[in-house]
Amino acid sequence: MPELPEVEVVRRGLESHVVGREVLDVEVSGARTARRQPGGPEEIVARLRGRAVSGARRRGKYLWLTLDGDETPGADCLFVHLGMSGQMLVTDHDAPPVPHLHARAVLDDGNDLRFVDQRTFGGWTVVPLAEAADGTGVLLPAPAVHVAADPFEPGFDAAAVARTIRRRDTELKRLLLDQRVVSGIGNIYADEALWRSGVHGRRRAGALTLAAVRGVLGHAREVMDDALRAGGTSFDALYVNVNGASGYFDRSLDAYGRAGLPCARCGTPVVREDFMNRGSHYCPVCQAPPRRRQPGRPARRQ
Repeated sequence: MPELPEVEVVRRGLESHVVGREVLDVEVSGARTARRQPGGPEEIVARLRGRAVSGARRRGKYLWLTLDGDETPGADCLFVHLGMSGQMLVTDHDAPPVPHLHARAVLDDGNDLRFVDQRTFGGWTVVPLAEAADGTGVLLPAPAVHVAADPFEPGFDAAAVARTIRRRDTELKRLLLDQRVVSGIGNIYADEALWRSGVHGRRRAGALTLAAVRGVLGHAREVMDDALRAGGTSFDALYVNVNGASGYFDRSLDAYGRAGLPCARCGTPVVREDFMNRGSHYCPVCQAPPRRRQPGRPARRQ
């Protein structure tokens, strides 16, 4: 699924083209698109028609539109699940329909906000806002209250997150991907942050120094910022902004997807290994894999 930079590119597009517009009508043609809504497509239509889009918000990989200027607990928002291939596209209302169009909101400026989803893992849901479970007071869509802060939030506390990570006796990359620990980082940017840090993703979090963990978090923010400046990472036509344009950061990747190609630092071929039903990419020299721990011997700190 798209990671923080790709979702932020979409959010910015929605902020520019959709915020301030009134929803004149709504059509939801795909049953799977509304599967998370208890009342199905009819409920989405009834709760969106006639509403004004007042904000485009994001935390980590999660995206939602606020309605009627009401951002208080219990207020409705349109929670957008992009899934594996969901696209939020702003097009002229008279533009012909495209394949895999499952929902659209007719706006008062003559445009449509269309939800296109080839693989149908995504969807729309109108849900109430609720306070985040982390106690920060941030309002999130109720199904996403468990999502932790991401590195771009003003209140993100890298030191506190690093301490949380070091208290967990599991692989570092597993924790980077855990949206309850730190949000927004997915497989691509985890691999890139670990490569930049010179740390192997299978190292035990508790065996790393606090400085090393903070370094990885810093590189995660850095690499996602670089990707955001390039419009996100696009490997195919599924990852686009609201105008249908692809990002170009895939041309700047140093680890992800480069199995067998020379490491940009040392020239050693990059290795791919299976990890959590996906692939991890790393340099076996710059990111030495952890040694097997002998019984009774503590792990060496990096």
